[in-house]
Amino acid sequence: MSGYNSVLVAIDVFANEHSKVVEKALELAGSPGKINLIYVAYPQTNFEPYGLFLERDFSEEVREQALKKLQGIADGHSIPRTHLHVAIGSAAEEIHEMAKKLNADLIVMGTHGQSGVQLLLGSTANSVLHGIECDLLAVKV
Repeated sequence: MSGYNSVLVAIDVFANEHSKVVEKALELAGSPGKINLIYVAYPQTNFEPYGLFLERDFSEEVREQALKKLQGIADGHSIPRTHLHVAIGSAAEEIHEMAKKLNADLIVMGTHGQSGVQLLLGSTANSVLHGIECDLLAVKV
């Protein structure tokens, strides 16, 4: 049995590397009910050319697409759909905020480790590491 009661798993739903990350989180949590999934997207805005100053915000469309992908991932691992979160903004800030809101004691995320601390963790994982009050597990994908 693990000592983790609330695990926040940050994944990129548009990459096919999330399976290993979610499986590691499930192994540590011991129960799908202790898992929350989050995907964070940057705001998606398009400015029209020729000085028309028309702006279109695609953030809601991205949120809907990401939520559908998260639902598929959650269903495949028996994670409750009420434990799915899509945020728009800075990845590190949104992950910090959600971890505090959920009182998470572990954040799990994937990384493309290479060499050096920044490269080892990746820029997002490194940013998340600074400022959290819980454990962070970076799973090499």
